[in-house]
Amino acid sequence: MTRLEQLFDGKLPRLAMFDLDGTLLDSVPDLAAAVDKMLMLLGRQPVGVAQVRDWVGNGSRVLVRRALAGQLQHDDVADELADEALALFMQAYSGGHELTSVYPGVRECLDWLRERDVKLAIITNKPSQFIEPLLEEKGLTGYFQWLVGGDTLPQQKPDPAALLWVMDQAGVEPGASLFVGDSRNDVRAAKAAAVACVALSYGYNHGEPIANEEPSLVLDDLRELVASAPGLR
Repeated sequence: MTRLEQLFDGKLPRLAMFDLDGTLLDSVPDLAAAVDKMLMLLGRQPVGVAQVRDWVGNGSRVLVRRALAGQLQHDDVADELADEALALFMQAYSGGHELTSVYPGVRECLDWLRERDVKLAIITNKPSQFIEPLLEEKGLTGYFQWLVGGDTLPQQKPDPAALLWVMDQAGVEPGASLFVGDSRNDVRAAKAAAVACVALSYGYNHGEPIANEEPSLVLDDLRELVASAPGLR
């Protein structure tokens, strides 16, 4: 029996929803390059990959505001400046994404689920215009029936609206659905939607261990989700 089947009383879920950045793709190097270009165009100093890694997870607008503030808290950033910076960031990020990579184990996990007719979806706070080009560039097209970006619905994670929308579209109840993510926004959205949540330890959670959010399961590699659980057959 796999860890996935353990979560669902010996069965498989009918629907598996995935976050994108920090879960399937390590996109921070390209995001940081776009942030640094934006900052330099505004006459500011670049901040680098390590700092941006702690700021991602709430969509592009919040990332830009954090970069302008130089910290997670960004309430003091003027909206006019944030709008100007966001336009610069979006232009910088719209090029190729050669620095973005697929995490180990992702393709194997997606193949395993697809072979067993589990419906698949992506729910991310990334702007929707970037999702399909990224999937195509990284060889992940054809897996997902639904793609929900941060601007697809009025709400973003940690609001559960996107999860509820996908479940409604798929005709699958929460008890037969799974969400896989890497941040507190992912875990909180899954809990609010009454969906089991698997969290990856390697993602972006503002420098905090994702286990602190108490997801259903924490893994270091997505292959662990579909491999036989230790001591079980």
